[in-house]
Amino acid sequence: MSWADRLDGLPGGELVVAGVADLAADRHTPHRLLVEVARRRLLALGVPVTGPPGDGAAELRLYQHLCNSGQPDPYSAYNALLRRLDKLIRALEARRTADAP
Repeated sequence: MSWADRLDGLPGGELVVAGVADLAADRHTPHRLLVEVARRRLLALGVPVTGPPGDGAAELRLYQHLCNSGQPDPYSAYNALLRRLDKLIRALEARRTADAP
């Protein structure tokens, strides 16, 4: 089973799959920024995060991107994305714990 298959059906899985591809291709998207926010945690869970290292300000850049994209409520959109990311990471951690002998 590939790492992307493990994300299938989990909340936010599609965002991380897209973000990993965007980061590897050096595309500047909200999905990429989400992956940058959680790079270390995702790597620890077996998600192959490659591409240029971030500058440590991915959360700020994500919020700025949402503000500049015409979102009617960028703050709510920002919080919703971070909540989905957190749910995904917690689900992966729980799955890893359940699979451990």
